[in-house]
Amino acid sequence: MNGLFDLTGRVALVTGSSRGIGNALARALAGAGATVVLNGLDPDRLKSAETAMAGDFAPGRIHSVAFDVTSDTAAASGVAWIEENVGPLDILVNNAGIQHRVPMLELDVADWEKVIATDLTSAFLVGREAARHMIPRGRGKIINICSVQTDLARPTIAPYIAAKGGLRNLTRAMTAEWAASGLQINGIAPGYIHTEMTQNLVDDPEFNSWILGRTPAHRWGTVQDLAGPAVWLASAGSDFVNGQTIFIDGGMTVVV
Repeated sequence: MNGLFDLTGRVALVTGSSRGIGNALARALAGAGATVVLNGLDPDRLKSAETAMAGDFAPGRIHSVAFDVTSDTAAASGVAWIEENVGPLDILVNNAGIQHRVPMLELDVADWEKVIATDLTSAFLVGREAARHMIPRGRGKIINICSVQTDLARPTIAPYIAAKGGLRNLTRAMTAEWAASGLQINGIAPGYIHTEMTQNLVDDPEFNSWILGRTPAHRWGTVQDLAGPAVWLASAGSDFVNGQTIFIDGGMTVVV
């Protein structure tokens, strides 16, 4: 592999990676040579994901640790476990996220707060714990998974839109405080990606037609479309890229 993008010897944590986009990003980082730690809340599903991925890589390359990314103490314990049992954390992908579709006039405050906590506050909590270890070493990569809703809005998903918009500015805030210590913090903003969790939208003829018409590339994205940008942002190839949010959306956010 080209040395610029070789992650051999690096340790990466991907939150929310027992399935979906997070799992695909974890696999991509492992494919580039990283030792990867999967994370989720459900210990059984997480262990199944670890077992499935471990079969494709050398022994000792795939690990997992279950912890609640919305808890400051759990985030601290989870990152400390990685440092003690796997190795110095070099790469963090803040991917954990949820969606809640309700019109704002009907939205419970508790549901608003749950989405904000999971999609935005978790990146602050886990990112801060990772940075506590990265800063003394003078290096580290943090990748925050944003969305086209970082820049756009649709009805019924207000907390998600607010969280993803905030995540872009959190990425900038992290850069303002930590870039001088050798860290690079950037965001990836996927468009509409075909996964098991969006299959119902793909199967909806009206929504599918809207996506194809709204996207200049005239297709849904795939998890593989995110793999290359994630590896690049995790690698030495992006050492002077900082505070940026890269939209991987087939052109959706640049047209009207």
